[in-house]
Amino acid sequence: MAHLLHIDSSPRGERSHSRRLTQEFVAAWKQSHPTDTITYRDIGRNPVPHVDEPWIAAAFTPPEQHTPQLKEAIRISDLLVDEFLAADFYVIGVPMYNFSIPSTLKAYIDQIVRIGRTVSYEPEDTENPYKPLVLNKKMWVITARGASGFEPGERYGTMNHQDPYLRTVFGFLGITDINFIHVENDELGGISLSESIAKARAKITELVAA
Repeated sequence: MAHLLHIDSSPRGERSHSRRLTQEFVAAWKQSHPTDTITYRDIGRNPVPHVDEPWIAAAFTPPEQHTPQLKEAIRISDLLVDEFLAADFYVIGVPMYNFSIPSTLKAYIDQIVRIGRTVSYEPEDTENPYKPLVLNKKMWVITARGASGFEPGERYGTMNHQDPYLRTVFGFLGITDINFIHVENDELGGISLSESIAKARAKITELVAA
């Protein structure tokens, strides 16, 4: 029995393509893996706090030295990290905002990238002091974009800071098996959007079955 962590980062409700397709992904997953467990976190509508100075003090102080104030400052981060580490698989819905990701997702990522929890720091290794701690996991990212042409070599390829950032930051933690599913042309609508959604749904079916 495996565990899937389902995360949505869009603030939209029914109008959200990424939210709707992560739900369809999870429904297909349940059918194919009926004994698996699933945790859901909606950071689009229930954002997590941004990192602040007390958080930094707590994150870089040994837990056995935490005062009650430091324990409270890092409490939500500890909860999110525990939840993240408990999962074997991840599916994340991510709209593209200004060529990157929503600030809600960035705040979440900042909460779970933790020295000693999701990545280690070994200063004696001067060439590569950072070691990933989140290993043997798999991730699917379902994106929603207003336009198309964001792949390398396409007209907006150099403006795409969504896929590269997510690959980099989750790869830094050790998650390198990441598949992206894109819904594009939301601003155009019509057949361009419909075809993109149909293509995304077909890919979801293929990936879940695999």
